[in-house]
Amino acid sequence: MSHLSEPHHSERTDAATVAVYRTTRSLRYPAVAPYHPDTAYPEYPFKEHLAQEVNSAYESVRGALQLLGFDKERFGTPEWNPLAEIIRPDDLVVIKPNMVRDFHEFPEMGTDALITHGSIVRAVVDYVYLAKGGRGTVIIADSPQNDADWDELWRLFGFDELLAFYRQVAPEFDLRIYEVRKEAVRKKQGVIIERYTRPGDPFGYSCIDLGVHSEFEEVRDRLGRLYGAEYDISDTNRHHQPGKHEYFIANTFLRADVVINVPKLKTHKKSGTTVWIKSVIGINGDKNWLPHHTEGLPSEGGDQFAEDTVKRKLEQRVTASAKRFATRIGPIGERVVSALRKLAIHYFGDTNRDTIRSGNWHGNDTIWRTVYDVLKCWIYADKQGQLQQTPQRKFLCIVDGIIGGEGNGPLAPTAKPCGVCIAGFDPLAVDTVSAALMGFDPTRLKILNRAEHARGYPISLVERSQIRAVSNHPAWNGSPEAMTDTLDFEPHFGWVGYLEAPHRRPDAQARRSDS
Repeated sequence: MSHLSEPHHSERTDAATVAVYRTTRSLRYPAVAPYHPDTAYPEYPFKEHLAQEVNSAYESVRGALQLLGFDKERFGTPEWNPLAEIIRPDDLVVIKPNMVRDFHEFPEMGTDALITHGSIVRAVVDYVYLAKGGRGTVIIADSPQNDADWDELWRLFGFDELLAFYRQVAPEFDLRIYEVRKEAVRKKQGVIIERYTRPGDPFGYSCIDLGVHSEFEEVRDRLGRLYGAEYDISDTNRHHQPGKHEYFIANTFLRADVVINVPKLKTHKKSGTTVWIKSVIGINGDKNWLPHHTEGLPSEGGDQFAEDTVKRKLEQRVTASAKRFATRIGPIGERVVSALRKLAIHYFGDTNRDTIRSGNWHGNDTIWRTVYDVLKCWIYADKQGQLQQTPQRKFLCIVDGIIGGEGNGPLAPTAKPCGVCIAGFDPLAVDTVSAALMGFDPTRLKILNRAEHARGYPISLVERSQIRAVSNHPAWNGSPEAMTDTLDFEPHFGWVGYLEAPHRRPDAQARRSDS
């Protein structure tokens, strides 16, 4: 069977296989950038540069690559070059971390559970360096949330130190770091108070229209009610009309010959989990083109709320009126909305604590359609932004699960020390194993269970029944459905009681206690 890493992927890799490496050492990230390994591994090219602190992240990336069987015969020797099986020296490699934003909803909780850690990125860069023979261009790129501070993200990832190190030891290795947002905002209490332009993608952008192959074509009755990243929904719905569904994709991700996606292992309020598939949001230059939920109550065909109640109907009307008012009168209106928002939280409840709104629940039937569409663009659009019938680039995913994020993800997760690194070639396979490992039921996730029905362009070419995990932790080898020794993440509160795997549900726990 062919798979999404073609056209010139090694025959020895299996797209249905997902590696899960578990460290037995520290469940913390190293503190000192550029995050050198603490061990002089045989293949490590910079042996005079070692860390004094434990670096479990580097060990885990290496272990996951070994589990995938890369360059198996030479493992443990100085010649081991795992990524040479998928990267040719002249390939343009793009590494996409999950940068999201530079602050937690509750700042005292820090960012370890929120963003891919720079130590994971460093290890990936080192193995790309080996595959490219120490020369050529490698780009690290992402489009964080519109309210993220890029300079602070740069500091958190240790990019100054990483660039300085590589310029010192490998002057022919052209490492670049791009922010591909066109615009950013400053918010106060969740309301935009200022907009400012960003340099954007130096390669520009492609407007890709999926037309009838969009997942939104089967729900045309919702068009006009799609809610994007901001409260002016007219912009979102301008790009989603019958027979037209446009996405604004940063060309850096289309120029790539090989993409290494490096997401975080987290829960997500709208999609249940965010690993590979949900992370594709970060390849967009303007997130307001992306529908996140559909306005309205469930009885109206919307997924904004989980309840069909008078209170939610009133909230919907009040919120819609306030947003229309703010849109008409600009910045002054935004400040008025900020004041109204305080009152609304008091009466209608706080979405960060216990109240379901904005599609933040298991009934969200919108976000999976968006990420499927964007994933199709990423897989099938060529370097000129034209959709083709076959995959246009190779993919590898390396998931940062040293510290995961549970509960109110993706912006306010609780840290979940796990000590794992997950790697694979197929989005359905990686996300299915990740969900099972988190203690969730993959069949309850629309971002997974609709994959075989994707319109027009397959987002996965593996059979669900063929997905297998390989791990250095014996209990995690085999079918994801058979996993019971799991990490048991707490779901977002809009998914509690719905997403947990069968062995975690109250009836299963009761049966175990009776026996």
